[in-house]
Amino acid sequence: MTSDVERYTPGHDAFAVGFMAARRAATHAGFFLPYLAPGMSVLDLGCGPGTITTDLAAVVAPGHVLGLDQHAAQLTAARAAAWQRDLANVEFRQGSCYAIPLEDRSVDRVFSHALLEHLAHPARALAEIRRVLRPGGTVGLCSPDWGGFLLSPPLDDALGAYTRLQQANGGDPYAGRKLGRYLRAAGFTDIRLDVRHERHADPSRIAGYLAIQLDRAEQPAHAGRLRAWATDPDALFDQAWVSATATRPG
Repeated sequence: MTSDVERYTPGHDAFAVGFMAARRAATHAGFFLPYLAPGMSVLDLGCGPGTITTDLAAVVAPGHVLGLDQHAAQLTAARAAAWQRDLANVEFRQGSCYAIPLEDRSVDRVFSHALLEHLAHPARALAEIRRVLRPGGTVGLCSPDWGGFLLSPPLDDALGAYTRLQQANGGDPYAGRKLGRYLRAAGFTDIRLDVRHERHADPSRIAGYLAIQLDRAEQPAHAGRLRAWATDPDALFDQAWVSATATRPG
């Protein structure tokens, strides 16, 4: 059961932002790239530090890309990323996925990576996505599903603690498997689902990322378990990501 209280579990400390800044369109939005073409307008919802957003902007240039995130601290890094790449067709704004600051039917494509699993009200966010997407436009979503992870040695106690933390914060660690259901309920059609696995080459990175959040939640025993696990030379952390694309009907 999720809570009505919504809190972004990963937080916005330097480690969390750096962890997410390593994500690029080629690695985390490959399923969506075939739906893009030069001149299209794109909304990246929950854009974070903007590394995926700037990649999307390069693909659709001269089309306009808007990166939207409710946390202003994320947008500083995002704007720096765009400036470093000399991209004039991307902008970043602070805003909520529950009240997207765009006109009805105003964008060709909407993309959202690793957002819905943190939402207490995903149906409200999907309704907003449908509102701003043009008829015939495509939405692309991607969320992990914690029921599809492969870890060695086993780490059930610490992962269980993290999933309970995310649920207490209003999120859903099992949102990935529900993307198709969410999209259909929101009135989208031509729904296509896929799953990929991401093996973290450096297990200490993902372990440290999760451990910091457990420390913050005053669960040092589970945080320590994660850090100790990452020192095993044979540690394996394989994460399941569910992706979905769908069409807004005319």
